[in-house]
Amino acid sequence: MSEDRKPAIILLGHGSRVQQASGDMEKVATALREQHGYSRVACCYMSRLGPHLPKTLQELIAAGATSVLVIPYFLHMGVHLRLDIPELLQEEAQKYPGVRIQLGAHLGYDDVLVGLVHRRIVGSLDAADVRDLALPPRSAFPIPPGQDEFVPMPPEEAKRYAAERGHHHH
Repeated sequence: MSEDRKPAIILLGHGSRVQQASGDMEKVATALREQHGYSRVACCYMSRLGPHLPKTLQELIAAGATSVLVIPYFLHMGVHLRLDIPELLQEEAQKYPGVRIQLGAHLGYDDVLVGLVHRRIVGSLDAADVRDLALPPRSAFPIPPGQDEFVPMPPEEAKRYAAERGHHHH
């Protein structure tokens, strides 16, 4: 595929309040640019620190992208992949009628992943017992203003909580 026919690529991850959490995905973006010739590859996130999808999409289009392919950097086919991301993309696409916006496949299962997990197993056999790990203080990772801490709760309680607060996760 010639360079001018390649779409701009967005790698869309979940997001974290840990600043350096996206480092590996950024390395993948760099490798896509350097090894596969995608000149426009951006990373963004569903939640927490950002940048978020609407801003990243707007920046790529402002820079001249006429075709954007969003690759969800997710392993499992959960609600983000089934509803949240497609809904958000449909909403954003209304702003850019002349731009082709595609939702690509998530990472999911691939035979390559089996080899990677095996490599992680072999590389972890000499890891320390968890009781010997030195952990940073939780306060080193503050929750961004306006966001809630994740609190595990039974599904029915979560539904009640969401209904009471009028909350839907983006």
